[in-house]
Amino acid sequence: MNIQVILTQHAQDAFKILTGIDNWDPQVKVSAKAQFGDYQINGIMSVAKKVGQNPRELASQLTEQLKLDASEILFNVEVAGPGFINLTLSPNWLASQLNIVANDSKLGLTPVVPQTVVVDYSAPNVAKEMHVGHLRTTIIGDAVVRTLELLGHNVIRANHIGDWGTQFGMLIAYLEKMQNEHATDMALTDLEAFYRDAKKTYDEDEEFALRARGYVVKLQGGDEYCLTMWQKLVKLTMAQNFAAYERLNVTLTEKDTMGESLYNSMLPNIVADLKAKGIAVENEGATVVFLSEYKNKNGDPMGVVVQKNDGGFLYTTTDIASVKYRVETLKANRVLYYVDSRQNQHLTQAWMIARMAGYAPESVSLEHHQIGMMLGKDSKPFKTRSGGTIKLVDLLDEAKDRAKALILSKNDSIDENELDTLAEVVGIGAVKYADLSKNRTTDYIFDWDNMLSFDGNTAPYMLYANARVQSIFKRFEIDPATLNASPITLQAPEEIALSICLLQFEEVITAVAREGAPHIMCTYLYELAGAFSRFYEAVSIMQTEEIELRNSRLLLASLTSKTLKTGLTTLGIKTVERM
Repeated sequence: MNIQVILTQHAQDAFKILTGIDNWDPQVKVSAKAQFGDYQINGIMSVAKKVGQNPRELASQLTEQLKLDASEILFNVEVAGPGFINLTLSPNWLASQLNIVANDSKLGLTPVVPQTVVVDYSAPNVAKEMHVGHLRTTIIGDAVVRTLELLGHNVIRANHIGDWGTQFGMLIAYLEKMQNEHATDMALTDLEAFYRDAKKTYDEDEEFALRARGYVVKLQGGDEYCLTMWQKLVKLTMAQNFAAYERLNVTLTEKDTMGESLYNSMLPNIVADLKAKGIAVENEGATVVFLSEYKNKNGDPMGVVVQKNDGGFLYTTTDIASVKYRVETLKANRVLYYVDSRQNQHLTQAWMIARMAGYAPESVSLEHHQIGMMLGKDSKPFKTRSGGTIKLVDLLDEAKDRAKALILSKNDSIDENELDTLAEVVGIGAVKYADLSKNRTTDYIFDWDNMLSFDGNTAPYMLYANARVQSIFKRFEIDPATLNASPITLQAPEEIALSICLLQFEEVITAVAREGAPHIMCTYLYELAGAFSRFYEAVSIMQTEEIELRNSRLLLASLTSKTLKTGLTTLGIKTVERM
């Protein structure tokens, strides 16, 4: 149930009746007056100019028409300023909509026309451990995936891992060396050390380097031995990654792995096709696409290389192939890329070439949902004190340890097993929420103290807010399921404010899916928790003698908990029964 859509439709109808014009001016918008409060129509001045009327007079006419058309929905409609219209929703209508939502497992979400949406996110490299730089793309992408699925879209996760390239000759040769020296099928427990030692050996041992270069050629030619060793490296790396995904409560699985190697066999045909269509040309031995939209320093069209003069392919070629595969094989209507903002030009160029070649029609939306950087308190990329890259697993372990200390400071008699579970949920939830609550396009400062605070828009506060609502039902031994037959009635201003916030859930989740921006959900959940807190402090619930009114307020509390939990679930954050 989307209040904004309903009010917009009424406003459009009123506008058509008054002006006879079918086309709703895009500058006229219906939006919440405060972030999650009553509504306002603005942009009427633009319409008035087009139809040759005084803005305030047109607003007055629209107001009268809305009073006739939407009398059940609106309690009050009034003109404000030079031509704004303030809309106050009817408590009776709000109550009727809440009664519908309360009995719907999907909280009244309107069914969508399903799209196939491919979401490219996480994308770690083989033979390297995930580090903090992978956190944002992984958890933001996963939150959007969860949101799209809740709305009813067919979502295909694409974990575009770096599992191909010249470095694999070196890695295969070093894995072979280690297995020969240790006479065992060794498990790589420290991928970073493995990669570092392989590179050192490659740089210092010419015989090893020669063998490594030979393995590159063999691997690219499909040699069985090299493919087996390569697959072993991929398997060992992804096993560690899946362990990190499980701790992060991220939904990526083995079937979602679509690495660079998936498109390898497509690349020669892609280049041949681009040349046949006159899109790519030979230039100094390489195959190049010249894009007039991009200029070099001399003002000439920029050349994008799709095949090097030695016959090798580039990341751009792979990304062109991935677009073709996602459109033609996966039948994508929309493709979202959660990739570092610094990759924008690279991706845009690959997409331009894919569209020129006819691999992606304009009807398929290709979207780079750019990701800003995680910074330390010195406003530089977040690293260890010695300047090294922070392993993701180490970050998660520290989060759990800090959460455990925080919980013990408030309850030192807590059971050890419960403490361990709670610390994992709170600690990792805190790291995720701190990131998700920031606009994905901006850099943000990583701060342990802020993210583990019980004050402000943090995971501990949100988890506590939900547990606080749940505690009402536990304390009085009430099953929320028994309340669904009770009608909701709204009396106090705080009840009305809470009900509006509850009914705005669909507006929020739709915006998250449209913009690929989970911070919108975090802002909403924080406001919802605050609205419930003000409601809880202003009205009596269990002390209310009138049973119907008490049940109505309990139902509002239950719906608040459901909404908080559903919203946190879309963020991939687990909830707990008590804090």
